[in-house]
Amino acid sequence: MKVQIPQANPFRHIFPVFITLLLFGCSSTRHLENKRNKEVYDALGLTKERSDNIALYKEAASWLHTPHVDGGTSRKGTDCSFLVFSIYKTVYNKVLERNSSAMLKKNCEKINRNKIREGDLVFFNTSGKSKSTVNHVGIYLKDNKFIHASTSKGVIVSSLDENYFLRTWVCGGRVR
Repeated sequence: MKVQIPQANPFRHIFPVFITLLLFGCSSTRHLENKRNKEVYDALGLTKERSDNIALYKEAASWLHTPHVDGGTSRKGTDCSFLVFSIYKTVYNKVLERNSSAMLKKNCEKINRNKIREGDLVFFNTSGKSKSTVNHVGIYLKDNKFIHASTSKGVIVSSLDENYFLRTWVCGGRVR
């Protein structure tokens, strides 16, 4: 009579290790994502809220400090309308007109400043011509801040409360 000695399962130690890695791996991934999100908000000068469209903020932050170039269509240099065009295409999968005036006329419903919300467009007349003329556009983020391509500073976040933008404000635009 042959006696069989039960053999220990060679995988008995692997399962607890796998579960531990899974739990801590997810935790560290979540921690890394939270750290990246904090960097995005810090770069934009904003505070994170649960209802935020993080895709908008990440894409906006990725354009910061891009130089302004008239007619520019890349991260090497952009104008205000291409910045808006590109962010909208990436975040919302919507193709907008390629200049600020046409964006307002063909892609937006005009809205008052007190109705603006995240992702709306903000239009300005920086030319000094007729008040209704539009020649500059940005994307509203929140807390009266918007991202745009400044001719002198490149892509930056500014406040709608700055005197310059109060003076040159035309309207907000909600993309249809």
